[in-house]
Order: sequence, then C-alpha cells, then structure tokens
Amino acid sequence: MKISFCTADIPGRSFFDYCNTAREYGFDGFEISDPITERRHHSDSIFRDDMTQDCRRKLRNRRLSIPALSCPVPVDDPALLSETLVKYIDCANQAGVDTIIVRISGTDENAYRDKLEKMLAEAEKRAVSVLIETSGPLCRTETAVGVVRGFSSTALGVSWNVRETFFRGGETAETSVKTLGAYIAYVRVGDELDGASVPVGEGSLPVGKLIVALRSLDYGGFICVDGDSGMSDPDIVLTYFSEFMRGISGTTDKNQLYQNRSGTGTFPWKKYEILDCTFSQVLDKMAEIYPDQYAFRYVTLDYTRTYAQFREDVDRAAAALISLGVKKGHHVAVWATNVPQWFITFWATVKIGAVLVTVNTAYKIHEAEYLLRQSDTHTLVMIESSKDSDYAAIMKELCPELSGHEKGRPLYSGRLPFLRNIVTVGFSLEGCLTWNEFLDRADRVPLESVRMMAASVRPDDVCNMQYTSGTTGFPKGVMLTHRNIINNGKTIGDRMDLSTADRMMIQVPMFHCFGMVLSMTSMMTHGGTLCPLPYFSPRSSLACITQEKITCFNGVPTMFIAMFGHPDFSKTDFSHIRTGIMAGSNCPPELMKRASVEMNMKEILSVYGQTESSPGCTMGEVNESLELRTETVGSAFPGIECRIIDPETGAELPDGTNGEFVARGFNIMKGYYKMPEATAQTIDADGWLHTGDICCRTPEGYYRVTGRLKDMIIRGGENIYPREIEEFYLTNPKVRDVQVVGVPDERYGEEACAWVILHAGQTSTPEEMKEYGYGRMARHKVPRYFRFVDEFPMNAAGKILKYKMKEESEKLVTEGELV
Repeated sequence: MKISFCTADIPGRSFFDYCNTAREYGFDGFEISDPITERRHHSDSIFRDDMTQDCRRKLRNRRLSIPALSCPVPVDDPALLSETLVKYIDCANQAGVDTIIVRISGTDENAYRDKLEKMLAEAEKRAVSVLIETSGPLCRTETAVGVVRGFSSTALGVSWNVRETFFRGGETAETSVKTLGAYIAYVRVGDELDGASVPVGEGSLPVGKLIVALRSLDYGGFICVDGDSGMSDPDIVLTYFSEFMRGISGTTDKNQLYQNRSGTGTFPWKKYEILDCTFSQVLDKMAEIYPDQYAFRYVTLDYTRTYAQFREDVDRAAAALISLGVKKGHHVAVWATNVPQWFITFWATVKIGAVLVTVNTAYKIHEAEYLLRQSDTHTLVMIESSKDSDYAAIMKELCPELSGHEKGRPLYSGRLPFLRNIVTVGFSLEGCLTWNEFLDRADRVPLESVRMMAASVRPDDVCNMQYTSGTTGFPKGVMLTHRNIINNGKTIGDRMDLSTADRMMIQVPMFHCFGMVLSMTSMMTHGGTLCPLPYFSPRSSLACITQEKITCFNGVPTMFIAMFGHPDFSKTDFSHIRTGIMAGSNCPPELMKRASVEMNMKEILSVYGQTESSPGCTMGEVNESLELRTETVGSAFPGIECRIIDPETGAELPDGTNGEFVARGFNIMKGYYKMPEATAQTIDADGWLHTGDICCRTPEGYYRVTGRLKDMIIRGGENIYPREIEEFYLTNPKVRDVQVVGVPDERYGEEACAWVILHAGQTSTPEEMKEYGYGRMARHKVPRYFRFVDEFPMNAAGKILKYKMKEESEKLVTEGELV
C-alpha cells in the first residue's frame, strides 16, 4: 500500500513544492484537488502544456506519482457544468493520471445522472476511471454500490472514505470491504475521538482492522490522509500519518533501495525477504521505481522497452486476451522461441489471473496434441516453426476446423475441445488472428477491466503450468503459483547479487524454468535488463556479450562447450561478465572453473532443483569460494527446508550419507494438473516434495548430487523419461516391446539407448527407428542408440533388470559396438 495527501489540505506555492513535500515526508504521491484552478494559480503546473514534461520528470526523479485528481464541488451542485467535468478528464490525460474522484451531496438522482453519464462516456474513451466517494448520503456502502451499478460503466469505481463509512455510516472496515470489493480503487482515511477530528491512530478508528480488511482485497493502491483534522501544520499531519501508516501496515519506505555489493546498482526488496505479491504487482513496482530503466534490449530483433513501456505492452495484450474471452483460471499456451511476444503473453496472461502454459519448441504433433488437450488450453499463441518442427502444419492437422473459420470468433475443435483461439506471430494462418490483429482488439476493453482483474489475483493462484515428463509415461502439468515463481526467482537473483547494473543475456529457452525463473524472474525482480536471443546460437551469444556489455548469462554445459569451441570466442569481450548459472545437467567442476577464468565469470554458480520446486532448492552465493560454488550445488534457499532421507523408511540421514533429497517450503508446486494420484506420490502428507534424486549434505550445510532414484535421463539439460519414449515406440507396428536406458555421453552428458524386441517376422534398423521418431516427437527424445534383442534380462520373478541393460549398454558404447 502507498500513502498520499491531497493538495487541498496542504498549502503549496507551486507544483515543485508539492513534489518536495511528498518526498520530504516519505509519501508516495499526492492527489491534486481542482486541477483547473491549480493550472491557473501555479506557473509550473503539470497541466500547462509547456511544463507537462518537466513536471513528469520531477515526479519520476523522486519516484512519486499523482494517484488521482479530485473535484472539490459535488457533482449535483447546479453550478458545476458537464463541460467542467470533461475538462477534468483532459487534465488527467495530460498529466498521465488515470483516476478522478467525485462526490455526490444529495439523493436527487436527476441532479447528477446526466452530468455523470457525459463524464463517463468521455472517461471510457480515454481509459480514465471515475471514482464516487463514499461520503455524505453514500456513507452506507450499499447505497454507494447501488449508485455505481446504476450506471453500468466499467469506468466507474469507488473512493472509499473510511472516516465517513465508519463514523457516519456505522460500518466496520470488514463490512465495507465485503460490500465494495473490487470497486475500491482509492482510500481516504481520517480519525475522530468523541466527535472531534484527531490524527489517524489517536481516535476510535481501528486502523489495524482496516489494514487487515484491505489486505483481504490484496489492495496495493493509495491511502490518502484525510485533511479534516483541524491542523494545518504539515509537519504534524504528514509526519504523523506517514510514520503511523507505515508502521501499522508493515510497509517499508518506497524510497529505500538496496545496493549491490559493488555499489554500482540498486534493487527494491531486501535480500531473502519473502514477497507476498503477484507478477502484476512486481511489474507495477518496477515501472514505478525504475520507469526509464531498460527491461528489454534485443540485439537480433527490433524490440527495446523500458519497464514503463513494457507494462504498457503488457496491459494492451491483457486487454486483447480479455476480448477473446480469456478469464481468470483459463489456460493460455505459448509455443514459440524467445521472441518478444513470449514475454508479453506471459506477463499479460498472469496479470489477469489466467495460467500460462509453456510448450517445448521441439515438440512434434504427438506431444503437442497431448499437451494442448491435457492442459485444456483455451488460447494458443504460436510462431510458424522452429528447426524441424512445423507448428503451422501441426495445428492445421489437429484443427481442420480452421479451414473456412472466421478469425476472431471462438473455435470449436474435435481433437482439442477447449481450444477457442489461435494467435499467430510472424505469419498468417487461415482462421487465426495475427499478433497485430490480436492487439487491435485491445481497444474493445477498458484499461480499468484489466486492472480490476489484476486486483483479484492472489499470490497463491496458479500462474504457470510447466510440462515435465514422468514415470507414468506422458508429461505432467506442474502447477506453479505466483508465490512459487516470484520468490524462487528473487532468491536466485539475491544470491547472484543482481541489480539495475546487470544486463543478462538470455539464451536458454523460456519454455523451461531455466529461462522463465532463473533468468527472466531473477532479473525482473531486481530491475535488471534482459537481452534475449530468439534461440541459442554460439555466434549470436558471443556477439551479444560484446555488443551489450553483458554482465551475466545462464546456460547448460553444452552451451558453454559450444561457445568455447566457436571461432569468435577469442574475439569476444568478456570484461563486463561477472556471474551466471551453469545448470540443467551434471555440471563438471572443471568446465565451471574454465568459465570462471576464460569467460571472466568469477562468480559463476550452480542451482539444484526440479520443475516441481519451481525449480530451485539449493544454490551457492557469489561471495563463497570457487570450490564450493563448483563442487557442490550450494546450500538451501532461505525459507526452504531440505533433508536427506532413507528412501525406504523416510528417516532423516546424517551428514555425509547418501539418500533421497526432499524439500518443503514456498517453492513447492501446487500439484500436477488433473493428476491427484501422481501429486500424492510426489508430495507426501507433510508437504515434503520427494525429488527422486540421491544427494548428500556436508556438515557445513552444502549439498552434492550423487545419483537418481528416478529412471530419468538428462540430455543437454533436457529431462527425458524412458517411459514416455517406450510408450511412443510401442505405437510402431513392428515393435513388440521396448525398454530405454541412459548411457554416458561426452557432449550431452547422457544419451538414450533403446532395447527393442520386434514382432515375429519383422526386421528393422536403427536408422528406420530414428526416422520414425523424428517425424512424430521432439528430436532430443529420439534415442541415439538402438539394440535389437530377443528378450530382456529378468530376475526369477520376471522383473526386467534395467540396471543390467544399462551396464551392458554402457560397455557396448565404450567398446564402439553401439554407434
């Protein structure tokens, strides 16, 4: 929550005076009463054409805002003309203010309806909100809501005058909040004792309960001090209100920023503080504190945006999604490489309470159909293709209903029953909206609708579904919340010492937690600049490092190896590089140490976790020794409990003993989508996530990963589950049975090896099996090795002995008999 004062209560000789007063007393902004009069009286008014830009700079430099303009005369006053109210909207547009507060003094609807209708018609065109104050005859909130609903306008809301509803209307804060709900867009608070005005906190108003009531709304707007206190001395009124409200609400001074270790940059939240907010609130915070800081700088595409500009793009896309019928809880899938539209769609989707579903760019039709159907995807945003995956052809095959379909109208597909919209990026497809056509629909939805939907989102709402393969065969949708991802990314950024001084190259894919959390979220919770590459290319990465003076980047080992081996490596300027994460696969300490020297990545780090833990559980810190940072996966995140247990008994094991790694805390997923049994098998009754990884903890609290319980293969940072590949190859008419194991690989860490039993009379070759896979599933999942056998090794009970197959496969690969 933020605090403000009204210029009607605090004397000021100029606009500059108001700015200095707000900053001096620790306020976040000030409400301007009667802007038309203010424009006449102050030569430096923000409402004067020649002063507008200068005044906006004054506000930005002091990290202040004008939350509202207010009309001092009741709307039903005969002397107030409709034309004057429309001029208020002109003033709001000029100053960049989106809220105007009005009052009604009587019960005669005829005295104000016509004027308000004209004002609202203009407000809707200009995306300005008009708030009716709960004062006078509207001090009973049911009456106020009745007036608001009587206009049926999305531009109309409520300014909650707490003094009036409590002392005149006789309502508790809880009652008022229940009645007003999301209509509340501004709050004015004053206190009384025995009928006399006193400073807030010294009277009968239970301010603590007020704050609790506002938190139940997830209210993040302004609370304005009611100047009707009988005191005009700002030193008393403002100082007392500022200190009291910040103390009781538990908020910190917005002007307090934290510096990185070198003192070259800042970030807005205390290190390791757990945030209780949504992605929309994170972006609002960044846009308010760092409006002119670059959020995005693409080097290969024409997209450069400050945090303030990016929020505008997000709001427009959010309105467009609403126009397509996307509601809270609906699923919006993105099937694209790291193009700007990926980031815009993510932030727009989660802003309105919908869920962003990530789609692996390597998917073919087999996997895409399953994911879009299992996730109940409502809207799909997609590019045309990536590498050997033709998304356009796949969607035409999955949705033949697109032929002849009128774009913009809801789609009804037999194979994908919940899919209603497809938006194409960079190409056209029959029956689908292009990205620009999609954005053009934003004008159909008032900005206030976006804000109202954003206000209803809670930190524990699901905002993202990442699909991870599993032992059950097909991938499972991991449901992650705002709280999961924001705090995981923030903690990672804290340990990397990220700040506004950092410029991160993003070469890892955004459909994976490595891109979305360890990269995007870690940076955007610290005010840094993102320099994304649409897809990984060692040449483009090296060029970006030099051109943008990159300070950090993340990658899997194969990316680092490719960059080391590229001819441009010796010409790259690594002098600005400071830190980065190598993860996603077993990271050889020697490779990390090489990066620390040859790439100047002196503060290189590793993170351990999995998608179900959103994803980090442990990580090193930049101020620790290189040996600790490269030879362990660090220590537990603050706020996360980590244990090593006996996988058979569940008993906690002593330090230095290998066992299963389990974790519990803010990072643990909400569950697998539509898979309650799988969720129960992964998260026990006490909330512990069972990772299936074998680790040990040192006496100093650091962790080492030594193996896996789960039958998983990690190939170049991609998790591959043999069961999924096995079930796919069973669709081949020649195959009677198949088992897949992992074998070591110098380049990718691991590769898949398939043991195949053919039906009687059938013959095949490794090349034929690979081609069968390449046409239907992601290329990285197709086994590199195939071995045709008559039977699998089994024990006396008939159980297949995969470890025997793995041992023999490794031997055959080493001896060169499997190629």
